[in-house]
Formats: sequence, C-alpha cells, structure tokens
Amino acid sequence: MLKQDETVRLDPDRLKALYVQLGEAGAEDVVCRALEELAVRLSHTERCYREGREADLRKSARSLVAISEQIGMGTLARVASNVVACVDLGDAVALAATLARLLRIGERSLSEIWELQDISI
Repeated sequence: MLKQDETVRLDPDRLKALYVQLGEAGAEDVVCRALEELAVRLSHTERCYREGREADLRKSARSLVAISEQIGMGTLARVASNVVACVDLGDAVALAATLARLLRIGERSLSEIWELQDISI
C-alpha cells in the first residue's frame, strides 16, 4: 500500500506580518475566518468534483489559492492552482489525482495551522 505523506509548509513570516499589520485580535480573527472558509471550500470543491460541476470546482479551487496565500499556506495554494490547471487542460486523470492531493494537503495544512495557534496562545 502506498503511504501518502507529504510535509506541508506554512510561511511563518506571512502570519507574523498579519499580526504586525492587524494586531493580535485582528490577525486571529482573520486567520480563524480564513481557516473556516478553507474547510468549507475544500468540502465544496470535492462536492463539485463528485457532481461533475467543473466550472464550480475551478472557481472554488481559485478561491482556495487566494485564501491560502493570505495566511501563508503556500503548498496548499500551489496545489489548488494545479487543480485549476487540470480543469483548464481537461485532463480527468490528472484532476482526480491532483484533487486527492489537494484534499490531503488541505487537511494537513488546517491541522498544522491550528497547532501553531494553540502553541502561540
């Protein structure tokens, strides 16, 4: 059995910049809202794929790019961009594989940033 284990990297400088720019309360609010939105968008993206709604899937993946970049989740943003590219190319096999990777990376990224927030509190 192939074990899918990939390291996710968060950009602590991006998070630090948010805290400097918005203050602790403001940054925590932005990060919490972004995490909630990421979880919703990941689920929505998967649902769009299952239902064959590629235009909606593409739109949802593009929003994942923007949200991820905002809070320093570069790996998640890059994989979501790859999903968009697979939709644009019409490559169903690559889309299935890349979407599966997006969901794995998304789950790990959300866990990772929650752990970081628990440590900093």
